[in-house]
Amino acid sequence: MKKQNILNLIKYHVERNENAFRNEAIEIAKRFDSLGDYELAEYIMGLITESNLYVPQVSDFESEFLKALDVKSLPSLKLPTEITDDIKGVINAVNHNIGINKFLFEGLPGSGKTEAAKQVARLLDRTLYYVDFDNLVDSKLGQTNKNISNVFSEINKLPYPEKTVILFDEIDVIALDRINSNDVREMGRVTSAILRELDRLTDLNKEIVIIATTNLYKNFDKALSRRFDAVINFNRYTKEDLIDVGEFYFSSFIKNFSNLSKDVRLFKKILTITEELPYPGELKNIIKTSLAFSDVNNSYDYLKRLYNTLIGNLEQTDIQQLYAQGFTVREIEKLTGESKSTVARKLNEGAG
Repeated sequence: MKKQNILNLIKYHVERNENAFRNEAIEIAKRFDSLGDYELAEYIMGLITESNLYVPQVSDFESEFLKALDVKSLPSLKLPTEITDDIKGVINAVNHNIGINKFLFEGLPGSGKTEAAKQVARLLDRTLYYVDFDNLVDSKLGQTNKNISNVFSEINKLPYPEKTVILFDEIDVIALDRINSNDVREMGRVTSAILRELDRLTDLNKEIVIIATTNLYKNFDKALSRRFDAVINFNRYTKEDLIDVGEFYFSSFIKNFSNLSKDVRLFKKILTITEELPYPGELKNIIKTSLAFSDVNNSYDYLKRLYNTLIGNLEQTDIQQLYAQGFTVREIEKLTGESKSTVARKLNEGAG
């Protein structure tokens, strides 16, 4: 602790500036913690807590490895009923407060794993921190292992574990199968470090919630997957689910485009005849781009762009093909920009 810290504390006390006094005290505690005097750091934080001076702030405990995410103003998330029920189960399990606190969300990219983790933190009214793998993974032999120990040390020192969720987003970066890894020894050490720290967390801290996500569950280390209390599969979207998700995003986004005409029926028909719809993350971007890139002078241009992205080049698709796909004359008119009489004439010519 420096002389300036003492002067600041006296100054803030005289000024009755509790926020500044609290922040200065926290900085002092962090300073002692960095010097290895953990007991004194914990004692200072305990005094702050007991005196009601400490009110957790999102950025108070950000570090090299832990970064805070704002989850207070999240948009709604549309998930299939089965997955939604599992997310409710996660929240129920945490609220039972019996030590079930580690969850693995697995599924394809864009299936909603990360956004669901954010919603869990919001619904539990907890601060969400994500582990910054850019700083965690190090090219130096053995340093990643040490960083993992450091990040779990920081997690275990968070003063309000019952108000915290830790997100290991795409944990497969550091936890792929040790047997199949190209660098078996180094990956083995890293994964063993995670196993050790998760076991230690189970013994020391049953209130903090850990959520990890992975796109590569088949290659995930089996010993590590067993450390999680539950694995939630996000690859459970039917085509009907994806159409519902698409309609949800479409209705949300089109409100911002006053020059566009909303045609939910035709929008859903395009999704319905698409052979394989992408998962929500990609589908969301396709819908948003179709709307944003549309011609301001053509209120249905977004539908043409949506068709081109999901099905094929509309310019190379004749009207008979569109009609065979189930589009009405009026819908073909909107998609192609042709007049109703022209569409009818071409259909008649094709039938002849």
